[in-house]
Amino acid sequence: MALKVAVVGATGVVGSKMLSILEERNFPADEVKALASSKSVGKRILYKGKEIVVELARPESFDDVNIALFSAGGDLSKELAPEAAKRGCVVIDNSSAWRMDPDVPLVVPEVNEDDIFKNKGIIANPNCSTAQLVLVLWPLHKRYGLKRVVVSTYQAVSGAGKKGIDDLNNQVNAIVNGNDIRCEKFPYQIAFNCIPHIDVFKENGYTKEEMKVIEESRKIMHINDLAITCTAVRVPVLNSHSESVNIELEKDFDIQEVKELLSKSPGVVLYDDPMKNIYPMPIIASNKDETFVGRIRRDFSVKSGLNLWIVSDNLRKGAALNAVQIAESLISKK
Repeated sequence: MALKVAVVGATGVVGSKMLSILEERNFPADEVKALASSKSVGKRILYKGKEIVVELARPESFDDVNIALFSAGGDLSKELAPEAAKRGCVVIDNSSAWRMDPDVPLVVPEVNEDDIFKNKGIIANPNCSTAQLVLVLWPLHKRYGLKRVVVSTYQAVSGAGKKGIDDLNNQVNAIVNGNDIRCEKFPYQIAFNCIPHIDVFKENGYTKEEMKVIEESRKIMHINDLAITCTAVRVPVLNSHSESVNIELEKDFDIQEVKELLSKSPGVVLYDDPMKNIYPMPIIASNKDETFVGRIRRDFSVKSGLNLWIVSDNLRKGAALNAVQIAESLISKK
C-alpha cells in the first residue's frame, strides 16, 4: 500500500521544518501533501526536488492520507484532527490541544515509545521545553529515581513563531539605527531583555507554559506525583531553548557515573568540560537533532542533589523532529 503523508500548517515555521526533516531523513512516503489555511493556498513548496502546491486543510484532505503531521494551532487541530482520525489517518499533533487528553498518548520516542501504539487516531507532540527536559530526566529516573525537579527555561524567540523572530530582528535593527522600538509579538521589548512571561498567566500565578512543562513531564514519564516546578523566561536568542535544572534524586550517585549514563542515553549528547569552556549553548545546539547536556555538578545544599544545563533546538527535537520520529516508529511496526 502506498504511504501518503500530509503536513498541516506546511508554510509555518514548524511545518516548514517538518517538511525539511522528512526530506533529510528520507522518510519513505510515496506522496507528501502540504496543507494550510486559505491564505497560503496555491503557494509552492520544494520537496525532494519537486514542487508541492499548498492545498486547503479541510476534512476531505485526509481521505487518502495515512499519517498527518499537524502544526497549525490548537483550534484547527481540535477541528480537523478528529475528522482525519475518522478517515483512518493517524494524526501527530504539535499543538497543546490534545496533550493532556487521557485518551491521547503524549510521546517522546526515546522515553515512552510504547505509548505510540495505544493511540486512537491522535498522538500528541509535547511542548518544546518538555521534550528536551524529559530526554535527560528519564535515564536519571530509571537509575536513581526522581524526588524533586526545579526547572528554569530560557526560551528562544523562534518558539513564538515567525512573529517572535521578527520582533527580535526588527528591535535589534531599530536600536542599532536609533529608531523607535515596536513590540508586535511580545508584551515588552525582547531585544537586550528577558521577559519572565510565556503564554497566559493562570490563577495560580504560573503561566500556561510553565504548567505545560509540569503536567506534560509527569504524563510522558508516567510519574503522576512527580514534585516538579518551573519558571519560563523568553530571552533574546533566535533559536534553541536552554534550561537550568536542579534535581533531587532518590538515591545517591557518583558524578562520573551520571555523566557516563547521560553520554549513553538516546538523543542526548554529553557536552561537559568546563575547564576547556565546553558547555551547551544555543549556537551549539541549533540545527542539531540531539539535546546537549553539560555543567553537570553536585548540588551540595541537599542530599543527592544535581545541577544540569540542557540546550536543544526547539524547532527540531522540540517540535518537528520529534513528530517525524513518532511517524517513523509508527511505520516501523507495520
